[in-house]
Amino acid sequence: MSYRITINSSNHIFNVETGETVLQAALREGFSLPYGCRNGACGTCKGKIIQGKVNFGSHNVDTLTEVEKQAGMALFCCAVPLTDLVIECREISVVKDIKIRKLPCRVQKMEQVASDVMVIYLKLPANERLQFLAGQYIDILMKDGEHRSYSLANAPHDDEFLQLHVRNYPGGVFAEHVFSNMKEKDILRLEGPLGTFFLREDSDKPIIFVASGTGFAPVKSILEHAFYVSNKRGTSRKMVLYWGVRTKADLYLAELVENWQKEYENFFFVPVLSEALPTDTWQGRTGFVHQSVLRDFDSLSGYQVYACGTPVMVEAARKDFIGLRCLPEDEFFSDAFTASRSEAK
Repeated sequence: MSYRITINSSNHIFNVETGETVLQAALREGFSLPYGCRNGACGTCKGKIIQGKVNFGSHNVDTLTEVEKQAGMALFCCAVPLTDLVIECREISVVKDIKIRKLPCRVQKMEQVASDVMVIYLKLPANERLQFLAGQYIDILMKDGEHRSYSLANAPHDDEFLQLHVRNYPGGVFAEHVFSNMKEKDILRLEGPLGTFFLREDSDKPIIFVASGTGFAPVKSILEHAFYVSNKRGTSRKMVLYWGVRTKADLYLAELVENWQKEYENFFFVPVLSEALPTDTWQGRTGFVHQSVLRDFDSLSGYQVYACGTPVMVEAARKDFIGLRCLPEDEFFSDAFTASRSEAK
């Protein structure tokens, strides 16, 4: 049975088929709602049901609480309509013109940059390019029908190869394959681009990036794009990156980021270690990465924040930045790396 969905702010209308979630139907009909994990873990797609009823679906109970449900909130990646709906949510208009494609690709190069991180360079067929926005991700399509999601770490203008940062993860089928069996020239299939974690270029607000682990990958893409745009247009938004990892060795591309800091006056880098080793002789920041931001800023009311990494970090940053530092809710952009979104992130 088909139901009619109306987006309250824009009066955009689309239909949802039996069993489809609100998000699936919106994307199918060309309306890009914010989303990240697509499995009810990150909260990016949270919106309000103004009129109608939904099956809330399976989701993280901390991401959508019973109190929020009673207030009409829903996660649109999980919510299946039971009636016609009127919803309230943000729309991402710039994504809708980018076609999602399925393509073969070849493993061009593999570079192990840390004990548990492999950088993979993928080559598309001759005369093929994948149009994407800096910060988006792709799905690697597995032979068993499953998929594994990885953020693109290269900027759109530097697209000769698609760059992925794969973290080895115990029990992760694809991640373990990468570290044990994958070889250069292997053929993979991908689908993308996907996701709404990308640079909002219609703002000149200063940006705070918060990354944990390989959450650095999409941030790298966004920063390299921002530097490129800045050079082309003569603009220079202030940007600071807080990158949280366990030990010094986990800052697997620290030299690259330090070089950015030397080259660009509008960029500043704050590495944060949560489990520094005695051999690290670390004199820098320690603890949880988002708490370093809280220590440095009394107010975030004039900023944009882009947070990427573990769900725990992303949710803590969202809660504290909005609740304690007055960050406008619509200026927080995130991508939470969950086990089902990606084994390796």
